[in-house]
Amino acid sequence: MPDDRPSQKTSRSFGSAAMTAAKQTAFDWVKAKEDWLSKRHREVWDFHEPAWREYKSAAWYVKLLREHGFEVEEGSASMPTAFCARFGKGKPVIGAYAEYDAVPGNSQDPVPYEKPRDGVHKSAAGHTDPHSALGLGALGGLLAAKAAMEKHKLPGTLVFFGEPAEKVCGSKPVHAAHGYYDGLDAAISFHPAFTTSHANTVNWDTHCGSYWSRMYTFECSHPEEWAGMGLNEGASAHTSARAPGAIDAVCLMYMSSKMTKEAMLPHTGTWTINEAILAAGQATADNLAPGFSQIQYASRCPTLEMQERIYAVLDNNAEHVAKLSHCTVRKEWVTKTRPGLANHAIAALTYGNLVLGGAPVWGEEAKKFGREIQKNLGLEPMADPIHPAMAELVTPEEDEARMRAILPPWQKNYTSDDYTDYTWHCPTARLYVGRAMLAAPKGYQYPTWVWNALGGYPATIDPTIFSAARAIAGSLVDLLTDPQAVAAAQSEFRERTGGGIGGSKWVGPLLPKNFPAPIHYRWPEYVSTPRGEEWWLPQGA
Repeated sequence: MPDDRPSQKTSRSFGSAAMTAAKQTAFDWVKAKEDWLSKRHREVWDFHEPAWREYKSAAWYVKLLREHGFEVEEGSASMPTAFCARFGKGKPVIGAYAEYDAVPGNSQDPVPYEKPRDGVHKSAAGHTDPHSALGLGALGGLLAAKAAMEKHKLPGTLVFFGEPAEKVCGSKPVHAAHGYYDGLDAAISFHPAFTTSHANTVNWDTHCGSYWSRMYTFECSHPEEWAGMGLNEGASAHTSARAPGAIDAVCLMYMSSKMTKEAMLPHTGTWTINEAILAAGQATADNLAPGFSQIQYASRCPTLEMQERIYAVLDNNAEHVAKLSHCTVRKEWVTKTRPGLANHAIAALTYGNLVLGGAPVWGEEAKKFGREIQKNLGLEPMADPIHPAMAELVTPEEDEARMRAILPPWQKNYTSDDYTDYTWHCPTARLYVGRAMLAAPKGYQYPTWVWNALGGYPATIDPTIFSAARAIAGSLVDLLTDPQAVAAAQSEFRERTGGGIGGSKWVGPLLPKNFPAPIHYRWPEYVSTPRGEEWWLPQGA
């Protein structure tokens, strides 16, 4: 991985950006549309569709964007639930995006007690981060900037992507492999804050690391060729030895990879690896060898070299397991992201607009909802239950210092998110905006349903959406109206990449050109049967 740091560290005094007439138009649009944005957010939140299956959510965005004058390509880069929308013409070309996938096993109503949604399986998906607010915050900023473009006749092009399956870091590497980001001059990435130590700020140097995922498919197509399978005349098939088959294969892969995990990489660098068995079986009698199984591995690493080591071990395990179980093995990439690339110029610009627009502010209705949650959990309700860190502005350099305090000096990237693929195609800001998180008594950990309920209740999630919309709108307007700001970000991008796209320090897309999206796997979803709509787990589970 090349050293992408510029020759001289950029340091600046962070303050708010300047208010201009065009920016005021954008901010006024957000203010006037708060109720509209709130209602639209609840619509997406109620779709709660999991990764690669966000058909209603994607169609909702496509319809709305077309109604607002955007030209929209549906199913971009071979992804049925992705899109690419454009408004305006000419330079600069500025990008932003929505995500809208939810997480299986997180169904929750926006109420102050644990309650899955009515009429759905208890293990159905729900918005956790929530990506519903991510999408609406970005959409609000986009439409506000469009209003400023129309009123003040601003040149330039806004490009808005629909990015499905972020929970498996799925779509952005695919869009990149298909060349969708190559013409961008700059981009803004937004995510609701997920920790009190990283809220209301913009990433400085330490961006997210890489996320790789691979599917291993085992098939036992010729069990009759298993050694010793031949039957003596008159013998029963029920008492003969059978090929171990695909269930044995996936079990052996699971266990052998658990046992070799400690031998993959040194115990440093905050790397992780997880697995999920997507399918196993396809045999309904005890004398038939199971014919098919699939296991997915996903790893987070700060460097690409670490990723390569992990999959060398996994590939080796898979080959040996296949031989042991009399199976063939097929190895296919689900995704491969690149570690994020910093850009101080666009980070400072975006943070300035976050300051100008202001951090989220929660009113009495939100606090009352938080107190009700605390009461229902048997806690003493607090006068102000919203954690104060979620309303505090933190400069990018201060946030960077907090991040570096928990990382080894050599580690340049931390955790993972697929927005990082944007950063290698244009200067990209990574914006975090605080979201309602409850303060906790010392040593107490709130259950997951609390986090999910707060993300669907308007009084607790709307301030995040509005703050993000203002910051994104202001940043887009600055990039459309200030050629020097774009030039500074582009100059830094060229320096960090050794000449821009294709430069000596540039890292290109890691998936093959025109890589087909991995939509065909048995991802969790609702399915239609003669029995009605069913979650992928049996209704009685």
